Amino acid sequence: QWYQRRVRGRIQQLELDTYGIMFAIVTLVSTFLMSLAYKNVKYQLKHRIAQRRHAGVTAEVMQQVADASSDKKKVVKKEKDDRVLFKKTEVADLEATHFSIFYNNALFLFLTIILSFYVLKNFTPGANYLGSSVTSACVVAFMSTGSN
Repeated sequence: QWYQRRVRGRIQQLELDTYGIMFAIVTLVSTFLMSLAYKNVKYQLKHRIAQRRHAGVTAEVMQQVADASSDKKKVVKKEKDDRVLFKKTEVADLEATHFSIFYNNALFLFLTIILSFYVLKNFTPGANYLGSSVTSACVVAFMSTGSN
């Protein structure tokens, strides 16, 4: 019967039980390199995003302060500045994180497809998987360390 057959896992034409160790090592190396790339791109973008969002965030926070303080005591300038800085940092951090994940994942996927299907197509499946995954992660990590 079809339900009695053992279902075998395959990734890129490789048996999971045979190449499981290689999958684990490649996954760990790629994950480490991609996390470095996420952090680098996020760090590079955060300050620029904060500068560009300053006017909008300031207007929003000042409106919130005006609404909240209309029936209460006046809010001092230091507290307004602290609220603006906190909100600006929060917005910049969130946007930089989202863009970093999108950019690095798109680049990794593009490189993996190009390497797997075009550059390394004549290699054995194991070498193709290893080369395309690790090389893509290395290129993404390297590109994330560059300056603007």
